[in-house]
Amino acid sequence: MADLAPFADYSLYYGDIHNHCNLSYGAGSLADALHNARLQLDFASVTLHGHWDDMPQDDARLGYLVDYHRQGFQRARAGWVDYLRATDAANRPGEFVAFPSFEWHSMRYGDHCILFRDVATPEIFHVAHVEELRQRLRKHPSPSLLIPHHIGYLQGFRGINWAHYSTELSPVVEIMSFHGASEASDAEPAYLHAMGPRDQRSTAQYGLAQGHIFGFVGSSDHHSAHPGSYGYGQVAVWAKSLSRAAVWDALQNRRCYAITGDRIALACSLNDQPMGSVIPFARERRIAVAVEGASTLDYIEVLRNNRVIHRESPPVAAPDFRLPLKVRLEMGWGELDTLTDWEVDLRIAAGELLGIEPHLRGHDIGIPIIDDATACVLSHLEYAGGNRIRLRTQSPRNATVRSAATQAITLTLKASENTRIQARINNLDIEAPISELLKGARSFYTSGFVSPSFVFHRAVPASDCRHSFAIIHKSAGEERDWYYVRVRQRNGQWAWASPIWVERA
Repeated sequence: MADLAPFADYSLYYGDIHNHCNLSYGAGSLADALHNARLQLDFASVTLHGHWDDMPQDDARLGYLVDYHRQGFQRARAGWVDYLRATDAANRPGEFVAFPSFEWHSMRYGDHCILFRDVATPEIFHVAHVEELRQRLRKHPSPSLLIPHHIGYLQGFRGINWAHYSTELSPVVEIMSFHGASEASDAEPAYLHAMGPRDQRSTAQYGLAQGHIFGFVGSSDHHSAHPGSYGYGQVAVWAKSLSRAAVWDALQNRRCYAITGDRIALACSLNDQPMGSVIPFARERRIAVAVEGASTLDYIEVLRNNRVIHRESPPVAAPDFRLPLKVRLEMGWGELDTLTDWEVDLRIAAGELLGIEPHLRGHDIGIPIIDDATACVLSHLEYAGGNRIRLRTQSPRNATVRSAATQAITLTLKASENTRIQARINNLDIEAPISELLKGARSFYTSGFVSPSFVFHRAVPASDCRHSFAIIHKSAGEERDWYYVRVRQRNGQWAWASPIWVERA
């Protein structure tokens, strides 16, 4: 990314600023959530459910919904002070950054997360109108953000109400979570939650077309103490350091982007101004893009005013052992009703392990609950450099043939044709030669047919994961234009860069 000058002074950090545990309604403790967050994130906020003024109460079928929300709000209020204390204690600048937050539901205005930078309010606000919420936050001495989320639902059914949106306290909008992607009504992943489908008038593209200025973030909205649960959504920020102030500055200035799960490194600029910028009119726009994925890149698109103006698909190259390789180990499957515990002890022979990227999931729950009856995954990862990794984790079977519940980790290797991965996985001794993995995946079963299994995916050359380019686009400037970049990997993981706006002539 060094060739993109606007990012030279920044580093890339990954986080999840909207997820839940049993402090309101959900499963797993705050301590469990913070433990899981540190495994694969640089910053996080574990969010308490706070208030829902216009909750539907005239339908007897929804009695369970009213009850568990009310109980959750009561629990959040009772635990708010202790929660703030624990969040502050978890904040370790340079190591891991923690923010406090609570969620405010609304049928009329859509749901929002209230994120605090330094000091949270002494109580959770119970207000009915979004403007009243803004007024309370304006008076608070510590900076705060009001972040709309799962915006794609129909307005009036907890989707965003663009008529009441303001960029003042909402410089970013959450466009990816376990609800799905709300970039557009046909974006991937789809909305499959019981709350309903998407409506185009509630999407990010619609809001941009109305003239609103906002950046893109993702967060998981996971409900069982697993911030960053893989595939559900995260946010990446370009920040000067790993601190509350620096991460906040990146969000405030929209120097951030949404991802589904893989740590896709994405930098883009327009006339040497970074993502999130609003710049004066220029007839000629030089758009520069640099991407490094965690797996093979499928395509990279540049959009202007919501329409694709350029697409590139990097060529798949032959392995070059002067460059690193990426190999993903994935575990799960099986037809067992019980959870599978995984014990992995892995070494690299005749090569060098340069780094790892965990892709860990928490257990999904359907209707949020108020106790710990639903299991919380607690993974343990040991890696401090060198050529050895130890991982303990847990997986259920996949809930459906289209919904993964697997756990995974990607290895970045300096390898040769003689490099081998040697692993002991659940008492099975495995050796996977790189020369074989370059041809394709190798899978293994822990016992018999439909038993839990694991796979070493195809070794991917770094050249398949990296791509950069620059294009020139010209506009007469009859209107303010906006440009953004989206990236897709072949494994279905996505990234969406915050837009850049060019003022009209």
